[in-house]
Amino acid sequence: MAIENSARPTELGRVRSGVRRAARPRASVASARRHQEGDRLIVAALVTADLVVLAAACLLAVLIRRPLSVVGVSQDLPVSLVASSVVITAVWMGALLVFGASNPRHVAAGAEVYRGVLLGTLGAIGVVGAVLFLSGIPLSRPYVVVLFLVGTALLLVVRVVARRVVNTVRSRGGLRSQVLVIGSAGHVCGIVRTLEREVWLGYDVVGAVAPLSDELSEEVVGVPVLGDESSLLDVVREHLPDIVLFTAGSSGSAEEFRRVAWQLEELEVGVIVVPGVSEISGDRIRMRPVAGLPLVHMDLPRSRKALKKGKRAFDVIASASLLVLLSPVLALIAACVKLGDGGPAIFAQRRVGRGGEEIEFLKFRSMVVDAEERLEGLRQQERDRGNDVLFKMSDDPRVTRIGKVLRRYSLDELPQLWNVLRGDMSLVGPRPALPREVADYDADAHRRLAVRPGITGLWQVSGRSDLSWDDTVRLDLFYVDNWSFVQDLLILVRTVRAVLAPRGAY
Repeated sequence: MAIENSARPTELGRVRSGVRRAARPRASVASARRHQEGDRLIVAALVTADLVVLAAACLLAVLIRRPLSVVGVSQDLPVSLVASSVVITAVWMGALLVFGASNPRHVAAGAEVYRGVLLGTLGAIGVVGAVLFLSGIPLSRPYVVVLFLVGTALLLVVRVVARRVVNTVRSRGGLRSQVLVIGSAGHVCGIVRTLEREVWLGYDVVGAVAPLSDELSEEVVGVPVLGDESSLLDVVREHLPDIVLFTAGSSGSAEEFRRVAWQLEELEVGVIVVPGVSEISGDRIRMRPVAGLPLVHMDLPRSRKALKKGKRAFDVIASASLLVLLSPVLALIAACVKLGDGGPAIFAQRRVGRGGEEIEFLKFRSMVVDAEERLEGLRQQERDRGNDVLFKMSDDPRVTRIGKVLRRYSLDELPQLWNVLRGDMSLVGPRPALPREVADYDADAHRRLAVRPGITGLWQVSGRSDLSWDDTVRLDLFYVDNWSFVQDLLILVRTVRAVLAPRGAY
């Protein structure tokens, strides 16, 4: 972003020389106050909830500090225990605030808010333990153990609930921030699409500013272009955004960006910087400031780690256990499918697995016996959501009555546990595609074949068939490049929720 350095004095130069300080417009101040009040509301709600759950944890710890046989028997509560509870709660609350467990920026997404709870709890345990050791205060060990175990669990639950509430409120139009996006047209388009798709982040893009070198149009993906790099500060003063978001290509040099940041400080506008990389999980990135340079260290993609023996061992143990436990259910479903129209209960189909090798893909049959013969006629009809690769119909006439129930709750996928057991598939991974679909893949989509396909995956728990093909590929590539065992476990947990609330299942 160019900042003029001609002989004509600029407002920025006057600010730097101390001649004049820019006054922030009243409307801009009101906008900033609304933004700050939203953050304060989140912090106040978290702190209040923390105090409540810590008080509940203290009460529970007091009740079970003695054998269960005497619980409920009238007895005086030691004053020292009450005082200790108050002190421990105060120390714990202080540690939570120090480690950012109530930071409103961390509530919406990411693991930072949970990490803050765990670090704050460890800090409180260290302080309390040191005080008890040095002072010799006789405090019941069961009381301390129960207090910290129950308290930590309740604090984590508070964060889960807070995240759900905040994201829901933002999705419905509350606690939102107005954002002005700065950068090259290509990067602005990517950021705008992401913010419009992820409504729960709470960012409303009011406009864009692009460099003079770009061919500007009146709009960029539906967002008005309000000016070029030379008019940034005027645009900020006129439209009064809460946040200015800088993308890659937004400034010509670090010095220019720093000067713009000085001016935005005077206008009390928040700043977010988005680097030129995307779809990278937080655990692959480490920030390390060196000599004034914010160096971002990024781990290489993890597709090879998704093929490790640990993931395979988990798949074998889990699939074998589920096949044994669900055998009565499998037999019942097979009987219902067979009795429905007399056709086979299992449908076997050739799909493409890891590395492009074909596998025999198993499902409970949910369509009529001649479904494949009817497919060509249906392919001429309108496809859902502009999906140009996968054939999906929300009202596919080939689905049988029992098949609709099976698909709604994903029960037709259960035979794939056998695919997992024999090594064709994994519990978690991109869905295996048909050979004709793979033939239409571009270079990026072929990356999906770098790992074993899965029964469930990131796109299934993020919208299932309601997603477009581009979103499906984006989520699958994110999974392949950012694989972790913890992510697999989270996807499995989210799969249960997606099956119980089967939106997008057809």
